Amino acid sequence: MAAKPFVNRLRSASLTTIVSISLVLFILGIMSLLILDWRKISSAVKERANVQLFLNNNTKEADIAKLQNALNLCPYVKSTAFISKDSAASILRGTNKEDFQGLLSYNPLPPSINVHLKAGYLNSDSLKWIEKKFSAYPEVKEVIYQNSLIESMARNIKKLTLVMGGFGLLLLLVALALINNTIRLTIYSKRFIIKTMQLVGATQSFIRRPFLWIGVRNGMYSALIAIGMLLATIRGAESEMQDLDLDKLHDLRAYLIIAALILFMGVFISAISTFFALRRYLRLKTDDLYYH
Repeated sequence: MAAKPFVNRLRSASLTTIVSISLVLFILGIMSLLILDWRKISSAVKERANVQLFLNNNTKEADIAKLQNALNLCPYVKSTAFISKDSAASILRGTNKEDFQGLLSYNPLPPSINVHLKAGYLNSDSLKWIEKKFSAYPEVKEVIYQNSLIESMARNIKKLTLVMGGFGLLLLLVALALINNTIRLTIYSKRFIIKTMQLVGATQSFIRRPFLWIGVRNGMYSALIAIGMLLATIRGAESEMQDLDLDKLHDLRAYLIIAALILFMGVFISAISTFFALRRYLRLKTDDLYYH
């Protein structure tokens, strides 16, 4: 019963602590997701680049279908899309807003096949021998791809990968420090109550018990709130990234690991920080409470 008013006073600071820790864990969870899914995201971005195979004008539809089937069976090809002469003309009209067919009285554009390669083959060396293979098909007149753009994309993705890794490590350290400082400030505001309980004969384990329980509870609540925010963010991100054609961006197992990590960090770090902050004030003399 003696500890009840004490526990009630502690609860007044719980909301601020929970909100602070929730935000830190949420940001840490977002960074963990980006690091885990970065490979899929970068691959999807790279695979949006395409290689265009311009075909001979006299190529028959049966031969085009046969060629497209052969391309789809190649281990380095992700997908193909046939663009007829009429479709090419429509695309060009939509881009330039001009009817060039009316001026020329015929359609000069050849049929083509857009080939999207798998991300692992989008480098200079692979593209060179893939270009030779494509050029060897008798139906193919010309192979076009933007080598400089693909190389620039690969360099930028590599740089971003290094930046993401470094930022992720830095964020982890910042998260640990913020959670620790938040709990220390909470304990600091109760230092006189702690010392009063010591003076009336309360043992250290008796004093620690309500603090540790509230610390563990706050950590658990914070983790659950952060996980809920993370799930809402994932839902929103998936709807916004549909145009990237990501094949199952989320991995349920990976998300469960992240959720478990957030829950562990929320509870464990809160408990450890509370324990060490308490130990400090339990060892202080009464006069020292005004200077710490």
